[in-house]
Amino acid sequence: MIKKISQMTHTQLDRLMVIWLNSNSDAHEFIGQDYWKSHEVEVRAALPNAEIYVYETEDEILGFIGLIDNYIAGLFVDKAYRGLGIGRQLLAEAKKEKDDLQLQVFVKNTQAVTFYQSQDFAILTTQLDEKTNETELVMTWVKK
Repeated sequence: MIKKISQMTHTQLDRLMVIWLNSNSDAHEFIGQDYWKSHEVEVRAALPNAEIYVYETEDEILGFIGLIDNYIAGLFVDKAYRGLGIGRQLLAEAKKEKDDLQLQVFVKNTQAVTFYQSQDFAILTTQLDEKTNETELVMTWVKK
């Protein structure tokens, strides 16, 4: 079930952080895990200020999407539940709420690039992420 979190509890935030760290480490083997760990405090502080939609069962959050206005700051699904359509459902929820969306994704994260293209996102431009020295795509989606 997908729901919007309006008042995030410490338990929810802790679970989102676990999913965030594990997903980034899994999807970005080309970036050291130390990079992600060094951003934990920053992300923990930012999440309660973002628009967050979670996919959860009765007792556990399995994935989430974080939006800042029309920017997808992240879409993450627990590794054990990937490939079950959870990410697609979370993205569909964001598309229902917004007329257009934008995101950035590393070129080397080919699985994510393919996923977003399958969800009607188009590549707007390519740029260098100066923090990681990795090439990333800026992708956009517009409601039809």
